[in-house]
Amino acid sequence: MLRSSTVVPLLLVALSTATLRAQTVDDGSLLPRRGIGTGLLYAHDSWTQYWEGSLKRGNGNIGTLTTQSVTWVAGYGVTDRLSVMAMLPYVRTHASEGPLHGMDGLQDITLAAKYELLATPLTDRGTLRAMVVGVAGIPVSNYTPDFQPLSIGLASRRLSGRFTLNFQAHQGWFLNGSAAYTWRAKVTLDRPAYYTNGQLYLSDEVAMPDVFDYTVTAGYQRGRLCVPVSLSQQRTLGGGDMRRQDMPFVSNRMDFVKVGGLAMYSLPGPKPLGIRLGASRIVSGRNVGQATTLTAGLFHTFQL
Repeated sequence: MLRSSTVVPLLLVALSTATLRAQTVDDGSLLPRRGIGTGLLYAHDSWTQYWEGSLKRGNGNIGTLTTQSVTWVAGYGVTDRLSVMAMLPYVRTHASEGPLHGMDGLQDITLAAKYELLATPLTDRGTLRAMVVGVAGIPVSNYTPDFQPLSIGLASRRLSGRFTLNFQAHQGWFLNGSAAYTWRAKVTLDRPAYYTNGQLYLSDEVAMPDVFDYTVTAGYQRGRLCVPVSLSQQRTLGGGDMRRQDMPFVSNRMDFVKVGGLAMYSLPGPKPLGIRLGASRIVSGRNVGQATTLTAGLFHTFQL
């Protein structure tokens, strides 16, 4: 019954006059030295059915849950091998049925640094790159995580380490694999006790399970066009299932498999403007909604 993603994906699109570089925390691209990319990303996420543990069902008190967000994203190329990134989303939730009211506000600020360990030719067909990424996130507003699935986030400070391998063929095709481990800090509730996973806790602090995720992406990138498709999976390393006929809890296990695709294009002109359109779908999960997510973004880059 939780949203498919309580944190809007970190997406930075950097565009140069000659090449479209689609930079995210899990791809194989970097911004050029002293290059700056910034823009806005809109996301519309909705679901009607969800998994209560392993049971797939609907809920008349929720109807369709819709989450909309507008995210400011920015990136800077410190060197040709090191880029830093930032993201700050404003999130709004809404349930189409029942008495529950949606919430809105600024969610979590996310900061990331990506470093290229190596870039070497692999036979005569293309280049193999290896990268490491560090990501940190912290809530920027005093929103409550204890009103799932309408809360705008989980309100947990987090730290991630990621490793990525990327192969870029000279003909434009590419293959990318990325995996990350995320450590999550405790969450404080506005109540003195809670019940989860078959146990009563006389505390306002909730221990959050860590998370492992991976993404495999393939696509085509040449000139002004980039078209990737992806398969991603998240596994929560602990936490319990939702109780029957109950609201979700902040530390519930939230697992899913998601497929998605993007189309990114750089408009010609002296000031490059990038357009990004995307869609994704949760195909299986546990304690998450079977969500469809549509995204659209505009991004601008320039050189210092």
